[in-house]
Amino acid sequence: MVRTLAGNLFAQVVLATVLGLGAGLFFPGLADDVGWMTALFMRLIIMAVGPLLFCIVTLGILGAGSLKTVGRLGGQALLYFEIMTTLALGVAVLVAMGLGIGRGVGFVPSVEDMQMIASYGGHAQSLRAGGISGFLLSLVPRTPAEAFAQGNVLQILVFAIFAGCCLSGMGERSTPLVRLIESISELFSRMMGIIIRVAPLGVFGAMVTTTARYGLETIGHLAGFTALYFLLVGLFIIGALGGGLRLAGVSPLRFARYFREELLIVATTTASDAVLPSLMTKLEKLGVERQVVGIVVPAGYSLNLDALSIYLGLAVIFLANATGTHLPVWQIATLLVTALITSKGAHGIPGFAIVILAATLASVPSIPPASLVMLLAVDWFAGIARAVGNFAGNCVAPVLIAAREKRLDHAKMAEALGR
Repeated sequence: MVRTLAGNLFAQVVLATVLGLGAGLFFPGLADDVGWMTALFMRLIIMAVGPLLFCIVTLGILGAGSLKTVGRLGGQALLYFEIMTTLALGVAVLVAMGLGIGRGVGFVPSVEDMQMIASYGGHAQSLRAGGISGFLLSLVPRTPAEAFAQGNVLQILVFAIFAGCCLSGMGERSTPLVRLIESISELFSRMMGIIIRVAPLGVFGAMVTTTARYGLETIGHLAGFTALYFLLVGLFIIGALGGGLRLAGVSPLRFARYFREELLIVATTTASDAVLPSLMTKLEKLGVERQVVGIVVPAGYSLNLDALSIYLGLAVIFLANATGTHLPVWQIATLLVTALITSKGAHGIPGFAIVILAATLASVPSIPPASLVMLLAVDWFAGIARAVGNFAGNCVAPVLIAAREKRLDHAKMAEALGR
C-alpha cells in the first residue's frame, strides 16, 4: 500500500481528496492551518507559468510555420485543428453559460488568495477602469522584462507571438535562439514536473478550505462540473468525431474497437505519449498514407487538443459564476482567443491543464486567479476524460484529412476494421 502511494501521484491525489473532505467536514478549524499548502502550490505555479508560456507559444508558432512549408497537406491539417478546437471551446462555453454552472458557490478570496491576486499588479484594476481602450493598450508591455516581472501573462503572450513570428522569418540565423528557447522550455518543464509532485498538498489544503468554508454544496458543484465535462467530451467524441468518421465512410464503433488497447492505456495513465508509436503504426495499417500520418499525428499532439478546449471553456465560465464575476462579451472573446493560443504546444507539460487555465484566467484577471484552487481537487479526475478526448481527436484527424486529400485506402481500412 505504501509503495503504491509512493509511486502513484494519482493515488496520492485521491487520498488527499478523501482526507481533505473528511477534515473539512469534521475539523473545520483546521482550514486556517492548512491554507498555506494551497497558497504554496499556486505560487509555485504562478512562478513558472510566465516563462513556460513564452516558450510554449514561441515554439508552437515555429512548429506551425514548419508545417506550412510542406504545402497543402500542412495547411489542411492546421485548418482542421483550428476548426475543431474552436468548435469544442465554443460549444463548451455556450453549454456552461446556458446551464449556469458554478452559480451559488459564492467564492470569496481569503487573505492568502488576495496576496496571490496582488502578484498580478494593477492589471485587473486598469482593465476595469480603462475599458476596451485600456485593455488594448495593456496588451503591449513597456519592456519584456516588465511583463515577466509583473507576471502579466497576456503581455507575455503578445511578446511570445511577436518573437515566434520574427524567429520563423529569420531562417537558419534563428537556430541558436531556438535552441536556447528549447532549453529554457525543458528547464521549466522539469521545474513544473517537480511542482506537480506537490499537488497532493495543494489538493488537501484546497479540499479542507473549500469544504470548511462552503460546505458540501460546493463539493456537489465540483462533482457536477466533472460529470458535465465527462458528458461533453463523450458527446463530442460520438457526435463530432464519430460523425466525421461516418462522412468518411468509416464505422465509428469498429474504429474505436481497433484502438481499444491504446484507449485503455490512455484512460488509466491519463497520458497518450506512450501510445504514439502504436497509433502511427496502426493508422498506416488502416490505409492512411505515411506522409499524412507523419505530419498530422505529431502536429495534432500539440495543436489538436479538443478535450482540453472543452475543459477550458467549462472552467472559465464555472469560475466566473462561482466568483460572481460578470464578463462582457469582449472579455469572453479575449479569454477564448487566449485559451486557443496558449493551449498550442502545451502537450507533454506536467500539469499542463492547470498551467494553461492559469494563463487563460490571467488574460482577464477580473476573475480572481486564486479561484483556480477550487478545481484542483477534481482536475486529476477530469484528466481521464481530457486524455481520452485528446487521443480520440488525434486518432480521427489523420483519417479525415487523408480522406479529404484522397490519401486514404478505403479497401485496406475496411479489411483492417473487419478483422
